[in-house]
This record gives sequence, C-alpha cells and structure tokens, in this order.
Amino acid sequence: MAREDLGGLLSGESSGRNVLGALLGALGGGNSGGGGNPLPGLIDMLDKAGLREQTRSWIGHGANQPVSGAQLAKALPPSTLQQVAQQVGATLEEAAEELAYVLPQAVDDLTPAGELPQAALADEFRQQEL
Repeated sequence: MAREDLGGLLSGESSGRNVLGALLGALGGGNSGGGGNPLPGLIDMLDKAGLREQTRSWIGHGANQPVSGAQLAKALPPSTLQQVAQQVGATLEEAAEELAYVLPQAVDDLTPAGELPQAALADEFRQQEL
C-alpha cells in the first residue's frame, strides 16, 4: 500500500468509514500523553493480548501477518471498540473486522524504519506528506 493510501484509510475513503482515525482518537491520539501518539500504547496492548508476533511483523520489514476481528475485539478494551463502532456507524463486529483489515498496513506504513515513531502522529503524517 502506498503512503497516500494511508491517508485514504485515515480519511475513511477506503471503506467509507474512518475506522482507523476513530480508533486512534479513542486511544487518545492528540488529546493525551505520548505526544499525541497512541500507536506505542496500542501496540503494547495488542502485544499483551497475545498478538506480539503479528504486531512485530507489521513494524518489521517482512510480510504483514493478518489479525482477525475477533482477535482485535478481545485485545481492545470493550469501551474503545464501542466508541469506534459508534463513531463510524457500525456494529462492534463490523468495526473489529474493518480494523483487522486496515491496521496491519497502517502500522506498517507508520513504521517505515522498522521502529515505532516517537513523534506525534500528526508530525509523522506531515513527514510522510499525508
């Protein structure tokens, strides 16, 4: 996926819904600590839920391992997934499946050097000209 496609994911152009933006917002992207970068916390949350092998494949330079909507639904706090679903007008299952589809490539695009960005995501997007 090209970097301009990440912009489409964040704007909701790829699915008609901004499920990725809703998740990042629900996790505090821009409104909480971490310099407006909820990505490290999200990756830590997924790692602790048993998805470390998948997350490392997204961050690393190899092929992205898939994750299922059911795995994400178990890994994310129920209130977070509910907030995402409400924001994009989807059921919990639909939101989880859409996240499972977009999250691996989005994390891959946000970690081109094979490391989690330390800057705020808004800064990272500007660097990538998104």
